[in-house]
Amino acid sequence: MDAPRRVLIGISGGIAAYKICSVISSLAKAGLAVRVVLTQQGQAFIPPLTVATLARHPAYTDENFWQATQGRPLHIELGEWAELLVIAPLSANTLGKLAHGLADNLLTNTVLASTCPVLLAPAMNTDMWQQQAVQRNWHQLLQDPRYHSIDPGSGVLACDRIGTGRMAEPEDILTHIHSLLHSGGRRDLVGKHLLISTGSTREFLDPVRFIGNPASGKMGMALAQAALHRGATVTLVHGPMEESLKARLGGIQTVSITTAEEMHRAMLTNLPQADWIVMAAAVADVKPATQAATKLAKADLPQSLPLAQVPDIVADLSQKRSPHQRLIGFAAQTGDIIPPALDKLQRKGLDAIVANPIDVAGSGFGGDRNQAVLLTQAGDKLPIPPCTKLEMAHQIWDALLKAGF
Repeated sequence: MDAPRRVLIGISGGIAAYKICSVISSLAKAGLAVRVVLTQQGQAFIPPLTVATLARHPAYTDENFWQATQGRPLHIELGEWAELLVIAPLSANTLGKLAHGLADNLLTNTVLASTCPVLLAPAMNTDMWQQQAVQRNWHQLLQDPRYHSIDPGSGVLACDRIGTGRMAEPEDILTHIHSLLHSGGRRDLVGKHLLISTGSTREFLDPVRFIGNPASGKMGMALAQAALHRGATVTLVHGPMEESLKARLGGIQTVSITTAEEMHRAMLTNLPQADWIVMAAAVADVKPATQAATKLAKADLPQSLPLAQVPDIVADLSQKRSPHQRLIGFAAQTGDIIPPALDKLQRKGLDAIVANPIDVAGSGFGGDRNQAVLLTQAGDKLPIPPCTKLEMAHQIWDALLKAGF
């Protein structure tokens, strides 16, 4: 069996430390090897016993600083052991130390003794976060390519201040962790602007009835997140999505639409600045020929429903794109997924297409996992076995980069 991936979590002082407990627990339950280092201030909020229990491994504090492991200092052992280092919450104090290369405790010494990517999730009072010195330290630190960030969010803070300073939510931290474990911290999409569509469209018969499909938008969201974590600028055009999913799109420019015609306009409007265009949305093929302005009574519903065509978004994008732009489609299929995907690849003038089965358990609409086959115009064929949608997104980006897109 493959050795488990190795994540070192650093906890500095802040009430947001409670949020990292669910991250530690989720990683350990998923089979990853997790180690935790607490600063003295971090221990004031979370006891070492708590994180040790969640990580299934003793926690480290400054009391262990000079503890020798097989004759070597602990911070050296931990720094060499980690594949990824996560500091959450990142306090203003620890941020200042990292920005200036200072090391006066176990955590900061371990950072300097490591070479792996470091993910930072700041958390502090709004006025502290907005101080010029703190912002200067933050931007200075992020000039180092080792450091990756999840900016703090806005809301009501524990100090009752309303503003920016909330640590990122555990789900977003976990997503970024898995992205960095896959990419190793590579920013191989820097300089690219990706235009991605996702979710379903709704074509209304009246204000309460519509033709639609079960697409949740999770696959396109995963594509957008994976691209963002690898340095791309991302515009996501999405159909109706759950509010909990929308809340996880920080750092991504979003355009919310409902109908196929609205998606058509949004994709064409944002087309000029895109390098890669990815049509992951499940767009309706037809709509009711007429739409009632008020709810139809049951007795007034038509016995047969006249239908009208909606715009062929992929075909229009293919015709109007510039030579340097790459167009990637999706094909959700039942049965043998390859022939219809190859037909769509050629007929629509795509550069690549991702064919995924929707009649196989654990893949397709609504779930967190998927599987697919990536086909390119050059004849490449990459099977993507069952995995999380985030992992599938990374494999798609890997394959397209390898193919020279």
